[in-house]
Amino acid sequence: MPVLATLARVYVDDLDAALPTFVALTGEQPRLRFDYRDLELATIGDYLLLAGSEEALAPYRGTHATAIVESLDEVLERAERLGGEILDGPNEVPTGRNVTVRHPGGATIEYVQFHATARATLS
Repeated sequence: MPVLATLARVYVDDLDAALPTFVALTGEQPRLRFDYRDLELATIGDYLLLAGSEEALAPYRGTHATAIVESLDEVLERAERLGGEILDGPNEVPTGRNVTVRHPGGATIEYVQFHATARATLS
């Protein structure tokens, strides 16, 4: 189950206000920018910025990282075999399919299998 990339999640109030800082930090422009439910999201460097109201962000704050994977089906199989708890998903999302897993020991990770267009943004 190769992990293609791991993104640190950063929760912000205003995506437009936050992006210039991350452009300066990474020397990159956002690779993806999209809306999901009541959130605005962007990937830049190895960060996933999530912006929204406190209420909109609340269900996501407990997730520690986002991992882009080759196969979501393998994630589901391993989570079941190793005692992980599926907290959300699998879901269709703007970038492909995702699932959020709480692993034994307490780490909560979102896994995303990108569709071809989103996968092309990985570099």
